Amino acid sequence: GYAGAWRRSAAAAASSAWTPDPHCGENQRMRVSCHAERSLPCRPEVAFAMVADADRFPALFTGFGPIPAIRGVRLHAPLAVGSTRSVHNADGTVLEETIIAHDPPVSHAYTLSGFTPPSSWLVSRGEANWTITGHEFGARVSWDYEFEVTRRWLWPVSALLVKLFMIPAMHRCLKNMERALGS
Repeated sequence: GYAGAWRRSAAAAASSAWTPDPHCGENQRMRVSCHAERSLPCRPEVAFAMVADADRFPALFTGFGPIPAIRGVRLHAPLAVGSTRSVHNADGTVLEETIIAHDPPVSHAYTLSGFTPPSSWLVSRGEANWTITGHEFGARVSWDYEFEVTRRWLWPVSALLVKLFMIPAMHRCLKNMERALGS
């Protein structure tokens, strides 16, 4: 159940890279960064297609705790730098992604905006960067996320929630990608 999944994901989160960045100038925003990666038994092109495909990705991102699953992604234009897409979540929220890098099958990056309360009380925007590299046994998928914290004094709360919930959601997604390749 949920408690068992939380324990397993908490263990994965504890071993994940989590980079607090409380040092910033007056005009810079505080950020919380997180990272997840996994080797997949497929060519980089296949891994990239799973990451960038608006039809396939929602089934792979099942969320964790307060991080909602993705129910659908709607492209507003063909996938390219500058194009946008709407991400429809299981909790009814809709976020906006703007593509900032798209280099198949190597990298895919986007900004995430449109957060609503309670998330918007903590973070104002996110930036995701997927990098896929080939190796002799398949593809290494690396996923980095950086969130801008809304208020300096909320950084500890934001960082804790990212560590407890977003990192496990990312690991779960990568594991789901691996499972989808085996079926």
